[in-house]
Parts: sequence; structure tokens; C-alpha cells
Amino acid sequence: METVEQKTKNKNTHHGHAIKRFRTTLGKKQEALAADMGISQTLVSFYEKKQVIEDEMIDKFAKALNVAPELIKELEEDPVTLIIENNTFEEGSIANISNISEGNNNTITNNPIEQILELTKEKTTLYERMLELEKRMLELEKEKSALLEKLLKDQK
Repeated sequence: METVEQKTKNKNTHHGHAIKRFRTTLGKKQEALAADMGISQTLVSFYEKKQVIEDEMIDKFAKALNVAPELIKELEEDPVTLIIENNTFEEGSIANISNISEGNNNTITNNPIEQILELTKEKTTLYERMLELEKRMLELEKEKSALLEKLLKDQK
């Protein structure tokens, strides 16, 4: 009995990570899982971060994911798998910097730093145009003031 408990204690398990692994393997988003369970997406996210989850909640996740509760409870974490999963570039993530263009197989690489530099240049250009417009407006205001002064002198 004591050796079974020691084996359980020595296992490298994380219930939340196991739930996340099953969910992502099934291609389900947190929102969809939350809807299936009748809870919020925030709560799913919370549970995916917990190392130990109560049996009742594990059973609910297992039912929603259509897996045996024991799989969630006993799935051991492999450090290499964890590193790969945490560094995978999913579609729509900010880390996904290469896209396949539609219609052909050319790979387009979008470097975020280059994009930031390009946006900064565009912003600078817009500020310069805005300053030019302000200068022009000031000139027009001066002309307007000069005309008003001339009209006032002419009226006197």
C-alpha cells in the first residue's frame, strides 16, 4: 500500500496540463469546451493551470473531452513534450511569423521587427504631414488676421 502511494506521489502529473493536451489534440478551443461543460472560458483557463484538480471536476472535463478520467489523472508530463507544446506556433498567434500565401506554395516570411520599423516610418510620415498641415493652417490664420486688420482700418 505504501509503495502505491509513493508511486503516485512521485509521478510527474499535472491535471490542468493533461486537460489542455487532450483539448488541443482534439482541436477544441477553450470556449467550445466551456460551452460543452456549461462553465466560462475563464474557468477552463483557470483549471488548465492547476496542478491538482478535484475528482468531480476531472470527471466533468473527461466527459466533455470524451476521455477516461484516469487518463487526465495519470498522464505524466514529459518535459520535452511540454517545451514543444509551449513553443508551437499556432495559427493566429503572434509567434506565427510565416504564412503560406493562397494560390501558390510560396512562403512569405513576415518579420515582426521589420513590421514594427515599417509602422514607425509610416507614423513618422503621418506626423510630418500633420505638421505641414498645421504650418499651412497657421499661415492661413495669419493671412486671415491680416485681412481682418486691413478691413478694420479701412472701416475707420
